[in-house]
Amino acid sequence: MSEINLDAFFGGGEQSADVRHPAGLVALVGRPNVGKSTLLNRLIGEKLSITSRKAQTTRHRIMGVRTDDNAQYVFVDTPGFQTKHSSALNRTMNRGVTQALQEVDVICLVIEADRFGEQDRKVVALLPDDKPVILVINKIDQLKDKTALLPFIARMAEVRDWAAVVPVSAEKGTQAEALLGEIRKALPHQGFLFDAETLTDRSERFLAAEYIREKLFRLLGDELPYATTVEVEKFETEGELRRIFAAIVVDRESHKPIVIGHGGETLKRIASEARQDMTRLFGGTVYLELWVKVKSGWADDERLLRSLGYE
Repeated sequence: MSEINLDAFFGGGEQSADVRHPAGLVALVGRPNVGKSTLLNRLIGEKLSITSRKAQTTRHRIMGVRTDDNAQYVFVDTPGFQTKHSSALNRTMNRGVTQALQEVDVICLVIEADRFGEQDRKVVALLPDDKPVILVINKIDQLKDKTALLPFIARMAEVRDWAAVVPVSAEKGTQAEALLGEIRKALPHQGFLFDAETLTDRSERFLAAEYIREKLFRLLGDELPYATTVEVEKFETEGELRRIFAAIVVDRESHKPIVIGHGGETLKRIASEARQDMTRLFGGTVYLELWVKVKSGWADDERLLRSLGYE
C-alpha cells in the first residue's frame, strides 16, 4: 500500500527526518489545468512558470531549482499532455512531456481532488514502471466535503503502486512541505546539479516572453490566446536596466485589433502588467516595448515553431 500523508489536511502528525544530500530531477506531469505551474511556483517560492485559469497555458518545459541545506530539487514543469488536438504545436509539447518522463529521477503526477477521468488515465499510461511516481492530489481546498478525500484516495490506490500519495493545495500552500519531504525520500544521493544560487535553467529573455504570454491568456478572450505567441526580438542589459523589444505573434490579421484594443488600451495593459512582473523577478528597471504582427499558420509550422523557441 502506498504511503499516504494526510497530516496537514486533517491536522497533527510529524514530518519525517531529512535525508542528507538527495538531489535530482523531478517531473510535474498531468493533464491540462490541474495546477502544475502553480505547484512549481509554490515549491520554488518564485513565479517562474506562468499561470492562468485557461487550460494549456504552459507550452515549454521549464526547470525550477530549489536548494535547501540538505537537498536540491530540480523541478521540471511540463505542458499538460494534450489528447484532443494534433497540431504541430501540441505534438511538440507532447514530445516534451514524454522526454521528461525518461530523463527525470522522480515523477509527480498531479490530479485534481475527487476527479480522475479518461485524460488522467492516458497520462498514467505514459508513466514508466522503473521510476518512483508520487500521486499529488491538488486543489483539496476546493473540496466541499473533506470526507470525500479518503474514499477517493482508496480508489486511486487501485490505479497503480504509488511511491506516496500527498493531498495538497498549490494555491494555498497546504502540504507543500509534506510533498517536498516525500520527494526528498525518493531522490538519488548525489552532488548538486546546479549552484545553490540557481533558480532556473531558463534565461531572462525566455522568462520575459513567458510573462508577456501570461497576460495574453489572462486579459484576452477564451480562444484568442491559443492563436498567439511572443517573440523577443531584442533584449539589452545595461547595469540594472533591461530594454526589451517584443512582438506578439497572431495567426490572423483580424486578431491584431483585438490584441491592441481601443486606443491601444489592451496592449498597454499587457505591457504594464508584464513589466511589473519582470521588474520584481529581475530586480531592476525594465523598459518594455510591444507590438503585434501576423504569422499565419505559426502553430502548425514546425520550422517556424523552432524559430520561436519551441523544442
